[in-house]
Amino acid sequence: MSKLRILYAATEINPFLQTTKVAEFLRMLPQAMQERGMEIRIFVPRFGLINERKNRLHEVVRLSGINIAVGEEEKPLIIKVASIPNAKLQVYFIDNEDYFHRKSVLVDKDNKFHADNDERAIFFCKGVLETVKKLGWQPDIVHCNDWMTGLIPMYLKTTYKKDPIFKDAKSIFTVYNNNFDHKFDGDLLEKVKMLDIEDSMLTGLQSADFEGFVKVGMEYADMVVKSHEDGFSENINALFTDFTKAREVSADTDENFLDSYYNLYNELAN
Repeated sequence: MSKLRILYAATEINPFLQTTKVAEFLRMLPQAMQERGMEIRIFVPRFGLINERKNRLHEVVRLSGINIAVGEEEKPLIIKVASIPNAKLQVYFIDNEDYFHRKSVLVDKDNKFHADNDERAIFFCKGVLETVKKLGWQPDIVHCNDWMTGLIPMYLKTTYKKDPIFKDAKSIFTVYNNNFDHKFDGDLLEKVKMLDIEDSMLTGLQSADFEGFVKVGMEYADMVVKSHEDGFSENINALFTDFTKAREVSADTDENFLDSYYNLYNELAN
């Protein structure tokens, strides 16, 4: 039995929130890997649609209280935790009043994309890494899911590269077909920057859109996986054609799918 430590970062997870296939994937895969002997931690944003009382979320005071820089501003990080019913899995929720208390996920009631979704993504990515540091838990694999987690592989290869918690961690970035048309404001690159990150390392993000976040995730991850969905744009398909470290793992719910990931994790860690 493998004792690998797998950190999952994603936009959502059943039963707390489901708007896309990411939620189903995150509900199934971590539990299957835990049952195969791996040690698991799961991180998602605490979007305002998640009912804290119903889902029994509570704040972890010892992990909260860090300030996360997003551009010129610093915002307090609140960490909440809840257990998945009928599974021995805890989920950590990254929270901040300004970013995650509105009663919506990525779009408002008029279906308009939140202009600060870039800042929410930056806050989430940095918040995950800072919380794991505070936990003192050293992951072997950091599995990032969907565009909102796309900065984590880059941060692992730069700012956090020499940190004892992350120095041996490998990253996987799974791309989902959750495309959006919005272009973020021109100061996106400045907001994203951290220690050891130069402009030249952010060329993929210059488009300031969905594909930009995906490009950065693909560029810096040790392995890239394409979710088994139809309708990817030509540009995204072309990115996969260009990446030798990319592969497609069929997202069927059978044992072969779970075995594929089990083998992938072990292959990457060794």
